[in-house]
Amino acid sequence: MIGRLILTYPDVARRSGMFLMLALVTLAVYGLGISPAWIGHLLPTSSSWLEVNPTLGRLIGALMIALIMALNWKALRQLPRRWQIAGVWIELFVLLMLFFYSFDLSFAFIAKKIGFLISQGVVTTLYISVVSIAIATAIALAGAIAKLSKNGVVYGLATFYTSLFRGLPLLMQIYIIYLGLPQVGYVIGAIPAGILALSLCYGAYMTEIFRAGIESIPRGQTEGATALGLSPSQTMGLVILPQAMRVIIPPTGNQFIAMLKDSSLVSVVGVWELMYLARTLGQTEFRHIEMLITASMIYWMLSIGLELMQARIEARFGRFNAR
Repeated sequence: MIGRLILTYPDVARRSGMFLMLALVTLAVYGLGISPAWIGHLLPTSSSWLEVNPTLGRLIGALMIALIMALNWKALRQLPRRWQIAGVWIELFVLLMLFFYSFDLSFAFIAKKIGFLISQGVVTTLYISVVSIAIATAIALAGAIAKLSKNGVVYGLATFYTSLFRGLPLLMQIYIIYLGLPQVGYVIGAIPAGILALSLCYGAYMTEIFRAGIESIPRGQTEGATALGLSPSQTMGLVILPQAMRVIIPPTGNQFIAMLKDSSLVSVVGVWELMYLARTLGQTEFRHIEMLITASMIYWMLSIGLELMQARIEARFGRFNAR
């Protein structure tokens, strides 16, 4: 008898955990206040008692949603891992689209404006982001080498730069560059001001990423390169950086994606980038949510593109370091 109880205890614990999780999900859905009106569409005969007992209807609706989620989880678990991932993406994307559809969007308005939104806003956003990324990468590499220098002056300059531009909000940096420089005689356009602010801000963050990546390489690599007669610059370019890229690329890719989204902040100085045009075009016919959702989806697609590029670069340097 005791042996049978011991053998069945894991099953009892697993079932208890499932019931507990089902109860917690039901309470969570109930707490969100989701209307049980959808039950009336599935079961027309239930509409009358749903109106009489709204609290009970909400509870039953929450329980049904929890059961659907549990069955969906069970069904997905039967699939291979690749299909599990694809299934989760498809289901969540459909739910997201249904959420957006509930806003009663004017798709005709979106179709009329999306061409200009892409041709003007996306092009400007990509231009600002690509140029800023290139400059920030150069600044980060120089800053990382400076922070690894034994020269106190160079090290002091690098640490002051990273401390200052990591300590100030990006929006404030944009305002200071765009509004402050003309007061000392340097007039700068809105797009160059945005590029400069993004480059300096993200260059400071990426400096620390590059420094950590370079320091992750064992000192013996440098000593071996020196023994072979390589100069410091050749050692850095041919030996250290190729190996450090495996550590540098993942957080740097995250910084690139963040910069792509933060480029929307340059809209505060009147740059016709994606976010600025989304707000402006939405004001013409009081269709703000249509343009904001469209711009959000475009930002998401651009971010997915960067994620795929990052994955390919990571795989390439992973193969390189494995040789």
